[in-house]
Amino acid sequence: MPHVTTETRGTRNPPRDRRRTVVGTVVGLLSVGASLGAAELASALTRTAPPVVAVGDAVVDNTPPALMELAISLFGTADKVVLLSGIAVVLLGVGAALGVAALRRPAVGYTGLAVFAAAGIAAVLLRRADEPGAAIPVLVGAAAGASALALLLRSARGYLRPAAEAAAGAGGQAGAGPQAPTDAQGTKDAPAPQDTPDAHGTGGAQAAHAPEPGPAQGPGRRGFVLTAAGVLAASGAAGALGRLLPSALGGTGGRSALVLPAAAEPLAPLPSGTDLGVPGLSPFSTPAEDFYRIDTALTVPRVDVSRWTLRVHGMVDRPFEIDMEELLGLPLVEADITLTCVSNQVGGDLAGNTRWLGHPLAELLRRAGVQADADQILSTSQDGWTCGTPTEVVMDGRDALLAVGMGGEALTPVHGYPARMVVPGLYGFVSATKWVTDIKLTRFADEQAYWAQRGWAVRAPIKTMSRVDVPAPLGRVGSGEVVLAGVAWAQHRGVDAVEVRVDDGEWQTAELARVPGIDTWVQWVAETVVDPGQHTVEVRATDSTGRTQPPERVDPIPNGATGWHRVRFTAE
Repeated sequence: MPHVTTETRGTRNPPRDRRRTVVGTVVGLLSVGASLGAAELASALTRTAPPVVAVGDAVVDNTPPALMELAISLFGTADKVVLLSGIAVVLLGVGAALGVAALRRPAVGYTGLAVFAAAGIAAVLLRRADEPGAAIPVLVGAAAGASALALLLRSARGYLRPAAEAAAGAGGQAGAGPQAPTDAQGTKDAPAPQDTPDAHGTGGAQAAHAPEPGPAQGPGRRGFVLTAAGVLAASGAAGALGRLLPSALGGTGGRSALVLPAAAEPLAPLPSGTDLGVPGLSPFSTPAEDFYRIDTALTVPRVDVSRWTLRVHGMVDRPFEIDMEELLGLPLVEADITLTCVSNQVGGDLAGNTRWLGHPLAELLRRAGVQADADQILSTSQDGWTCGTPTEVVMDGRDALLAVGMGGEALTPVHGYPARMVVPGLYGFVSATKWVTDIKLTRFADEQAYWAQRGWAVRAPIKTMSRVDVPAPLGRVGSGEVVLAGVAWAQHRGVDAVEVRVDDGEWQTAELARVPGIDTWVQWVAETVVDPGQHTVEVRATDSTGRTQPPERVDPIPNGATGWHRVRFTAE
């Protein structure tokens, strides 16, 4: 009959070191969670950015331009989610490792939390040094994490110690088992096979009944579970309250309470024929919920309209500040304008059109008295992002607005509530500052905006572009007569013609929809006949200056993409 050894018995339960790893991981994860939850609540109370966002902003600000361009091309509008998710994964991973190490050396855990806090403070100082109280959430989060760590470590020791003591006790009892008798010559009588001692001097029969060092039961285990559950619940509650509190604290400053006055001279309704109504074709007016969003803000800035002000200063004769009440008391105008992001690839969807409501930017600049050599309008958003706009473009008579509404309603939070800049004819990174709070008149030679510092263009007029919406890429249609449709744009020049061709054949002129002006995109439609099989359709546009978009593909950075959009489809 084989001997029953301690090693054989040990396989019945997970090894103690594995249990310690699991407990330590739980301790670390919950400590990090407590820190993040408390920081979220503190950021809501102080109206500042959560530490994770501050760190993310610092990462974005200090990422090499080439890597940023790669992230934009790979992830598009999901780049913020990817970055924040990556930061969360790193925090949780490092937190779990610190928790395991802290079971043996608590100082390691506290040191790790101190390093996290230091990184958060550094991130705040890099971008939010002028924001009162920006460091408070970092400190509150660090304190909460340290408190949770201390509580969890104490409870974890109470859970693990009984298991260790049980294992030690079992070993001691085994070692004290009865010894076989010896004869006068000092030799042992041969024991029965079932009583043969094992390598540790433990009789097989005794070993079969020895206590096993399994997981601790009773108060130690229950205490740890209850403590962990309590920390988890408190952290979750703090985080949830931190997310919900800003809207409650906003009071009368919330978007729903902002009543926009009518325009001083309302625009006429869109002319008949503006929207061709082709299924699958982008509508002429883009709903706010479908309007593209591209910016560097990892979370949407929380702006209380009752506290919002815009400062106009720099190279001006009469600097001033204006609040929302005064702004809404000024004559407001409407303008139909298409916005386009410079990151838009050929055929991309980072463009949208709507009717904006706002006060002319030129009027604000005239009120300030712009000095002759101030060639740049350096605007700053609530989150510190900067944008450089050529002064002469805003002053040349186009509908450049300090906008407060889009699509007949107040701006949505993701699109710049309560106020943003809208300048037709320029890519958004040099014209469309959201959550704008500061306008400084300066010179391009003296100061650089956010993207200019990273090598992007400083004067970025929108290039003529066209896109195929119908058929959809890799779509399937019936053979015979096929409808081709899409949109084209050349803001502040206007589109004069759109041409399409199928399977590299002859170009044919498409029919253009009506438009209210030269600052919007235009829908186009054409028909063709195709046989069953795979086909391609290509499109190009010509603007009012007579310039046709070139066929050569050019990447969007630093001043916009070029090239003809080509779509493959199958006729059945």
